[in-house]
Amino acid sequence: MPKIFFEKLKDSLLKTKKNIIEKIEGLFSLHPTINDDFLEELEEILIYCDIGVNATLQIIEKLKDRVKESGVKTPDEVVETLKTIIRELLETKYRGISKDYPLVIMVVGVNGVGKTTTIGKLAYKYKKEGKKVLLAAGDTFRAAAVDQLEIWSQRAGINMIKHSEGSDPAAVIYDAIYAAKARNVDVLICDTAGRLHNKKNLMEELKKIKRVIMREFPEASKETLLVIDATTGQNALAQARLFKDSVGIDGIALTKLDGTAKGGIIIAVALELDIPVKLVGIGENIDDLQEFSPEDFVNALF
Repeated sequence: MPKIFFEKLKDSLLKTKKNIIEKIEGLFSLHPTINDDFLEELEEILIYCDIGVNATLQIIEKLKDRVKESGVKTPDEVVETLKTIIRELLETKYRGISKDYPLVIMVVGVNGVGKTTTIGKLAYKYKKEGKKVLLAAGDTFRAAAVDQLEIWSQRAGINMIKHSEGSDPAAVIYDAIYAAKARNVDVLICDTAGRLHNKKNLMEELKKIKRVIMREFPEASKETLLVIDATTGQNALAQARLFKDSVGIDGIALTKLDGTAKGGIIIAVALELDIPVKLVGIGENIDDLQEFSPEDFVNALF
């Protein structure tokens, strides 16, 4: 991760860090030794920081073992041990975005999470790496969604395939796949709807798009990327669970990490749902999207 981006990540996680570190230090004033009461209250702190119940239980169990093995006693030792445990757990779940090309990325997520912005930034990131990129405007139901994506495509200097508003999204993706093949595109990024009349309609539409991609571009690598808003905390976990069960998710793009104290959601999603966070967005600039690094995340957090 570039040094400038790491510094931004560190700044983004300040609220989450403050939440965790200050509370752990406060624990030691109440419980000078690491006993059951200390661990119980530490459990509450981690859950409060949106790390999630199941993920927290995994972390606490490992901490108990390390306390017995290594004789962890001081606040600094507890923080260092937590840091190591969380990094190790995240690394076991981490998988980066496929580097095999051609690559089709189907981007899903509810309206308002920053899906269009993430697509624009991701397209720019690939272009900067020398890849030939094409966008598909598959969110044909939301007013102005195609226009918003077109603004990003122009900003990043990338071509886009679109139909008129209200068109069949799967037809847009179909056309985009054949354009990608004809133009020898490395990366095709497909936008999709974030809301329809009900969840069932939305998920059926997404499944249809996925079937078109699988059928029409079998030779391509494929990623289904879910965009979630870090500021929504546990609600993001519920969204991830819904999309995972319905269409299958290969990874998460986490947006708005710079505006929240709920950065612990990264740990919850990875450990509770076995979905790796692959991208993090920490600002408004076109290059404020980077691949996630478990080590950098933990270092920035602690």
